[in-house]
Amino acid sequence: MLRGLKEEYNRVMAHVTRLPLFPLNTVLFPGQLLPLHIFEPRYRLMISECLAGGLSFGVVLIRAGHAVGEEVTPYDVGTTARIEQVDRLNDGRMNILCVGEARFKLTALRHDRPFLNGDADLWPWEPLPTAQAASRATQIKNLLTTYIKRLAQATGNQVQLDEMPAEAAPLANLAAIVLQIPNREKQELLSASTIDHLLDACIRVLHRENRALKIAAALPLAPHDDTIPFSRN
Repeated sequence: MLRGLKEEYNRVMAHVTRLPLFPLNTVLFPGQLLPLHIFEPRYRLMISECLAGGLSFGVVLIRAGHAVGEEVTPYDVGTTARIEQVDRLNDGRMNILCVGEARFKLTALRHDRPFLNGDADLWPWEPLPTAQAASRATQIKNLLTTYIKRLAQATGNQVQLDEMPAEAAPLANLAAIVLQIPNREKQELLSASTIDHLLDACIRVLHRENRALKIAAALPLAPHDDTIPFSRN
């Protein structure tokens, strides 16, 4: 597993010195699937260049500004995205499916292309020692299983629990992906300096969210009153 991750990081490293950036209102983690609808001309150009060169691009959360039609300021930690599927539409738009690869840290932003670029260094989490990782992985797995079940009960959705990763780092990434928390908090998880800090943060947030879901499930439902209309403004 670690050898495979190292080879993947080395493959991406060749494209990281200068990285095309896609600022979004979402946080991408390694291993996460990300569908995107590409319609702005600048991002059509960016994706076309990535496809032609077999390149990855960087997904970064927007810190200031808006995603469409103007320049934005992103956070400096993001994740490279590899394009897995492309559906080209007749008018030049594209629907693409990407997967998160490797975490990176921006060292500079470049505005010399129609789309944002950045100088970036890969910033992978170092693996934990085997003995320590095993106990943390078990803790994360138990908390995440409880969270998924309680979230399904709260939303009324059926959730299929597939086999979870055995290692602590992929489990922490999975927890960060699944957690229904604000993007600011997700960015803090992605920016954790070490895998140990990421695990601690995921465990803390899972405890908090599990308590909140448990309390919510115990509260009586508010009675419905047809005489009080909802505002549609």
